[in-house]
Amino acid sequence: MTKPGHAVRAEWRLDPEFLTVNHGSFGAAPVRVLAAQEEWRRQMESQPTRFMSRLPEALRAAASVLGQFLGARGEDIAFVDNATSGCNAVLRSLTLEPDDEILVLDHGYGAVRNTVRYVAERAGARMTEARVPFPEGDVVERVAAALTSRTRLAVLDHITSASAMVLPVAEIAAVCRAACVPVLVDGAHGPGQIGLDVSTLGVDWYTGNCHKWLCAPKGSAFLWTAPARQTGLHPVTISHGLGKGYLEEFDWTGTRDPSAVLSVPAAIAFHQDLGGASMRARNIALAAEAAALMARLLNTEAPPGEAAMRLVRLPAQAGTEALAVRARLLAAGTDAPVHAIDGALWLRLSAFAYNELEDYERLAGIVREQLA
Repeated sequence: MTKPGHAVRAEWRLDPEFLTVNHGSFGAAPVRVLAAQEEWRRQMESQPTRFMSRLPEALRAAASVLGQFLGARGEDIAFVDNATSGCNAVLRSLTLEPDDEILVLDHGYGAVRNTVRYVAERAGARMTEARVPFPEGDVVERVAAALTSRTRLAVLDHITSASAMVLPVAEIAAVCRAACVPVLVDGAHGPGQIGLDVSTLGVDWYTGNCHKWLCAPKGSAFLWTAPARQTGLHPVTISHGLGKGYLEEFDWTGTRDPSAVLSVPAAIAFHQDLGGASMRARNIALAAEAAALMARLLNTEAPPGEAAMRLVRLPAQAGTEALAVRARLLAAGTDAPVHAIDGALWLRLSAFAYNELEDYERLAGIVREQLA
């Protein structure tokens, strides 16, 4: 395959007139992966009953391939629609008592924080919060200080969504284990952006999206569960598998289109064709170079980072709401999200295989024009 850069963009159906620098939000499935999905759909519709009778075997084969990529056993992996669904499955399977606590991070993903709040309030429990030092600092120490004798679960982000920080999950999990607190990791941005060896992190649950950095079709994600935590865990939708075991429950939650998750092996093969680990390293390096370039062109700053997503502070005179700025950028032909963090507006850029440095020069121009 052609090396990463603009030449490889033809592998996707991306609008050539639009400046795509936000692979992190929704990913983008390449043509060959969409073709694999279409083949699965063809098989399904050619004889639906026969296809559905063979579906458990196909799901387990896909989970085995994904497990090899993640450093995990396929039998510990259940497929879900997205990482938020995976978090919901764990959180809504908890048995909480009044005054119990669920610890989250202040940089945690909004949808997951909402789920924690909902689950806690229904039980008379409460959501507590550890503040993530931004842009740098000892997050392990902050989490340790926030744990109490009533903490029943810690929900951690592997890579924070708005601030694009790669957190030391294994170190934080060790602190939680010492306090007998189980750990759920929201790894929505992990698979395909950084190297993963899930079974060595020392966590109890890890959920991640395949549709983002792995370029699988939308609606493909996984929930890895440590064997000791599989009993009593249920999917968000209860169906015929209730009480029959972890995989029986998750593999069948009713009739739906499974072609997205069945296409995950094709997405992994495409990822490896792009270079696998070398492509991931290239993306991270490009993101750092792009953030430095934009900070220089905008005369602002770009905090350090380790991901293929990086932040650039927008000029102070922006003086408007994050969503309004993002809407203006989208209307101007680019998709970089904008977030308010600690009283400032930050633009989050992504670097992926189809990007080159000149994309961010163009992005800086659009930002200057829209904030003028």
